[in-house]
Amino acid sequence: MTDVNANDYILYGMQASLYTGKARAYMRRNRIAVTERGAGHPDYTGKIFPHMNRFIMPVVVTPKGDIIQDGTDILDYLEVQAQEKGWSHEPLYPEGAVLRAVAHLFELFGNEGLLRPAMHYRWNFDDQNLDFLKVSFADVFPAHMDAAGRAVMFDHASDKMRKAGAAFGVNPETYAVIEESYAEFLSLLNAHLKETYYVLGDRPTIADYGLFNPLYAHLARDPAPAHLMKTTAPYVWNWVERMNRPERLQEHTMDNPPTALFAADALPETLTKLMTYVAEEYLAEFSAHVEFAENWLAKNEGKSEDDEKPPARSLGFAAFNWRGLEIKTVVMLYRFYLAQRLWNHYDGSSQKDQASIRGLFAAADLEGFLDTRPSRRVLRKDFHEVWDT
Repeated sequence: MTDVNANDYILYGMQASLYTGKARAYMRRNRIAVTERGAGHPDYTGKIFPHMNRFIMPVVVTPKGDIIQDGTDILDYLEVQAQEKGWSHEPLYPEGAVLRAVAHLFELFGNEGLLRPAMHYRWNFDDQNLDFLKVSFADVFPAHMDAAGRAVMFDHASDKMRKAGAAFGVNPETYAVIEESYAEFLSLLNAHLKETYYVLGDRPTIADYGLFNPLYAHLARDPAPAHLMKTTAPYVWNWVERMNRPERLQEHTMDNPPTALFAADALPETLTKLMTYVAEEYLAEFSAHVEFAENWLAKNEGKSEDDEKPPARSLGFAAFNWRGLEIKTVVMLYRFYLAQRLWNHYDGSSQKDQASIRGLFAAADLEGFLDTRPSRRVLRKDFHEVWDT
């Protein structure tokens, strides 16, 4: 096996991993020297996992040996490195306050609001997907494991992921509604990407990387949803390919391609329709999770985080109405950790910019994402999400 170059970052992940996707894409597009290893690599199982006390992807080890875990944290770390070291790169965040708020909205929705279709289309189409997934999941199996051991491990991983899908609201009663909802999203995003290379204009931002997580690893890579995307949303498929390659293609597929990011006061209607979809699709769930978290905090007032090691990833299940169905989904601190990026940006903006952001969000019924917040913040401590004290 070829040794890693001393100046390379090492990315531990998995080809089929939803959250590894955006870290890999960002590093590729910005030509960051990286060696990727599966999470079954001996260095991950022998060094990284014991250090974190958590089996999770992606993880980046820097040339200095620092360990960065979580796709969002990895991108933020690399963005700072690019600015400090003068790397040639595509800035991750829009400069304008309004556009950055929109970018954080899609970052949150892509990371967390598309988990139902991602899990449904991966785990409920075994005739098309299963053989492919058995190959893809080999990335996380220990090196030199024999075929029988890999089969046992795949069955275990598959069972665990199917249960995770159920926790996100994927069950026989919701299958048809998930497919209806995802078809609507693909149609809206396809119409938008017919007129623009990226979500906010001529270059990818955190909005694209957030959406890329589910739209690549699960929904463009697994056979069943890949066929659906190619046949019903070809411009979305083109965007996935565009996001996942290092070279800049001089494209000629649009009559009036964007030459910059959109102006805050001239957002295309295709984008505002997508924003309205996010409100309709995800705000009720997010609000129910915040309410559940507040009740949980009240019941657990005075409890120290040290009482539970490692901290639990979830708090319980919250009920809400989704497209006419009453469903329950798992409440996870990580969603609040991501949402805080929008709140931090909004709270730190000028009064004038806050008014502009609120006006845009109100027009799409999105104000709840600005105002519905837990009373305590979420931190990442020792590679786990915990409540701030």
